[in-house]
Amino acid sequence: MSEEVYLRLAEHLDKLPAGYPRTDSGVEIRILKHLFSEEEAWIATGLKMSPEPVTSIARRLDMDPGELAPILEEMARKGLVFRIRKKDSDPVYMAAQFVIGIWEYHVKDLTPELIRDFNQYVPHLLEYWKQQKTKQLRVIPVSKSISARMTIMPYEEAETIIRGQSKIVVAPCICRKEHRMAGNGCDYPLEVCLTFGAGASYYEENGLGRPVSRQEALAILQKGIDAGLVLQPGNSQKPANICMCCGCCCQILKNLKKMDQPAKLVCSSYYARVDEQKCSACGVCADRCHMDAVCVGDTAAVDLERCIGCGVCVAGCEFDAIALQAKPEEERWVPPENVFETYLNIARERGLL
Repeated sequence: MSEEVYLRLAEHLDKLPAGYPRTDSGVEIRILKHLFSEEEAWIATGLKMSPEPVTSIARRLDMDPGELAPILEEMARKGLVFRIRKKDSDPVYMAAQFVIGIWEYHVKDLTPELIRDFNQYVPHLLEYWKQQKTKQLRVIPVSKSISARMTIMPYEEAETIIRGQSKIVVAPCICRKEHRMAGNGCDYPLEVCLTFGAGASYYEENGLGRPVSRQEALAILQKGIDAGLVLQPGNSQKPANICMCCGCCCQILKNLKKMDQPAKLVCSSYYARVDEQKCSACGVCADRCHMDAVCVGDTAAVDLERCIGCGVCVAGCEFDAIALQAKPEEERWVPPENVFETYLNIARERGLL
């Protein structure tokens, strides 16, 4: 049963919206063997992408609920399934996708072997990601790049998103952490990943991050902005998280940077444009750009096929020579209303529905 149960789990994960593609090398099976025992792998195949009580899952697996409950709780603690606790009721459990999900839930117990295999597997995951119109994350402008003339929706402003949260946890960035462990990290801040709501409770219960107030979360956001990080919240109008990303470690941005036209592969509504009359050709914007979208000659110039509209270059220009502009209305990205709709869209785009 050893190999078969992991093959079944890989197939199960691939039927979830974010996918888990197969490879010729079998690295995806090695990853599952790093993370799941055979029993855990079998149980994980019985969970859906909707939260259910233990009794429902036990019925599907033909198990005794009393036997299954502690195993599911341990799997949730290990970051293999997602758990939601509500006051005055028993916990409910649901399947966790590999990314964003199981991988991120191992930020505190990464191993060199897991990091090696994950980085071998990332290109296969990104093939799925490139084909989807709806991504799991989107890019929003940093606050310093938003001018008074711009009409910006509340879901495009990180500060507004944070102020609307009642439960916030900050955790280390798994991308920067795994790169540092592999000996090729960067100096950008590490503790900058913000998680909200049920995800925040899960992170806190599992010791993956620490709870913070809205005020501290805003201060952490400002730290990331000052450092020049790209803001990537979850791709819904009510996101469950905000990532603060760099082009050297973030698996999405790092691989986007290698492509000829990154602008076509992100969910973003803005682009940067230079005012040549104000530009001193100092090169700060080019240094800050995570996509190599800015080149500097007599003045700076923005390659619109590479610009992802993050505004990091704008925030660093002391001459006000570069500014964000909104894309034409028909090209602007309007995110789904909630996380459920986001994954429903992804599932449709992959032909799963």
